[in-house]
Amino acid sequence: MSSVDTHIPVLEREALDALNLREGGVYADLTLGRAGHAQAICQRIGSEGRLYAFDRDRAAIDAAEAVFKGDTRVTLIHRDFAQFKYALSLHPDVTHIDGVLLDLGVSSPQLDNAERGFSFQRDGDLDMRMDTSQGESAAQWLARVDEADLVKVLFEFGEERFARRIARAIVVEREVTSINSTLQLAALVAKAIPKKDKNKHPATRTFQAIRIKVNQELDQISSVLPQIVEKLSEGGRLVVISFHSLEDRLVKRFIRDLSTPNLPPRHIPVSEEAYQTPLKALGRAIKPSADEVSKNPRARSSVLRVAQRTSLPYSAEVSHA
Repeated sequence: MSSVDTHIPVLEREALDALNLREGGVYADLTLGRAGHAQAICQRIGSEGRLYAFDRDRAAIDAAEAVFKGDTRVTLIHRDFAQFKYALSLHPDVTHIDGVLLDLGVSSPQLDNAERGFSFQRDGDLDMRMDTSQGESAAQWLARVDEADLVKVLFEFGEERFARRIARAIVVEREVTSINSTLQLAALVAKAIPKKDKNKHPATRTFQAIRIKVNQELDQISSVLPQIVEKLSEGGRLVVISFHSLEDRLVKRFIRDLSTPNLPPRHIPVSEEAYQTPLKALGRAIKPSADEVSKNPRARSSVLRVAQRTSLPYSAEVSHA
């Protein structure tokens, strides 16, 4: 197994410990990226362990094929993670999963490649798709989206308080010329915002919101979490690393809801079974140390949450493409 670029996995030690990795175990990394976490997992699962690694980005799969060449323990799957349950059904030898890792958001290589259109600091085509083989680009979406819908996306997905001003500026601009480049959009947003945050680029929230919309990121998370719970074996771990409040809120609520008993009013007697839940939340949210942030600034906003599967039966009803 060879090494891949200089990408630094976020919360690597904490994530590996949370997965409770064991030799011979079966695990899934649903956000392969540049395989930092995946390589570390493989170092702990022994010769009989298995890893199913997903990514919707073809570039990530291509890079991983070189990294894991000849490693029969690793199965690479080019699909978005919302198809987790369906993808596993295509591998009938998978009878259980002992742990699943989700490292959400955009990867460092995607940000660093100007051609992908994720960064407002580098000029490139306004694409933002994690899977460039399907769906519409950010530029295509901006060219057609209704102004009211654009306001909603910027406000809800970007938590942008100047959503109306930015949406109006985009609509006015597209009547004159196409909005096709990252720096073009960034400059447009900066001009539309009356009050700048000295600690944040004015286009940060807008780019986040559009990226989330184009890739349906929150819908994907909501879809995959129940699938993971269904597929985890008893004692298996769900480990999620989030990078902004919208992601973390979804994960936090999901774990809370599935680890809190649905009890009747106090005056009604209940059996011991009523206290059973599909998940057990483990510890509090974990954040990176000051030392990690100093070495890897992109870890600054990361939050890790962990839950463990119980013996209570659970079924997720999902659709797949």
